[in-house]
Amino acid sequence: MAKFEPIKGGYVYLTVEDVEYRVYYEEAGQGIPLIVGHTAGSDGRQYRHLLNDAEVTSRYRVIAFDLPFHGKSLPPHGEKWWTKEYNMTKSRMMAFPNALSEALELDRPVYMGSSMGGHLAIDLASNFDDRYRATISVEGALRSAAEYVEVGMDGIRREFDNPNVSRTSTGAAMMLNISPYSPEENVREIQWEYQCGGPGVFAGDLYYYYYDHNVSPEEAAAIDTSKCMLYFLTGEYDPNTSPADTKEAANLVKGSKFWEMPRLGHFPVTENYDEFRKFLLPILEEIESKSA
Repeated sequence: MAKFEPIKGGYVYLTVEDVEYRVYYEEAGQGIPLIVGHTAGSDGRQYRHLLNDAEVTSRYRVIAFDLPFHGKSLPPHGEKWWTKEYNMTKSRMMAFPNALSEALELDRPVYMGSSMGGHLAIDLASNFDDRYRATISVEGALRSAAEYVEVGMDGIRREFDNPNVSRTSTGAAMMLNISPYSPEENVREIQWEYQCGGPGVFAGDLYYYYYDHNVSPEEAAAIDTSKCMLYFLTGEYDPNTSPADTKEAANLVKGSKFWEMPRLGHFPVTENYDEFRKFLLPILEEIESKSA
């Protein structure tokens, strides 16, 4: 007998900044809508374990989408996108989950994202607390680490948007961000996803990750968790966003909650989902109880 997964996929057209995009998404489950956002240079496949977690999908409608230029979401048809340098901006990052929520007619969904998606969880809680009942920032912080920011976009493009650097090398570079305790098959999966990206996309995503996401202490302190609860989760072995970086943000956002996740790195959702869900499930239970 054939083996099937409960995941369904499809395309939806979203208009962002006057450009129409054909966006691919997958979903599973029913209940409170939970939009999940992928890391820079990767795609929604990172959430396949979550989409197959019946303990989550019995209560949540989990929706994983590929940002345009990522995964199965092609660049916009009819636009001369190849004549422009690809850069992901804060306004565009926020606009896509908002547009997806509107298109699918979701009722104040939960948003969870990792890495640049984790940064986005903070920006959404700050700017759109009327649209989301809660956001979950995985490996997020007020800003990215200064030692990377100071490299500048020219340095970032030299490393990740360079015809002399193969996609295989980009995938291999991700090993530096993964916990040494991660199962090898999961490490290989993360590498594979990074080896599949389009030219210049990973580097362009890092424009948001390193530069356009920059939350001041005053902005963080103004986030109203009574309107949109903000949760923080960061892995012990993340060299990009350390637990101390995330704790700095959590300390400023009154009412937020923070957990450090032992033995996990920068990609906890994919690195070791069985360990990650130990932290995620209590958060989802709390959101569900507050939504009753």
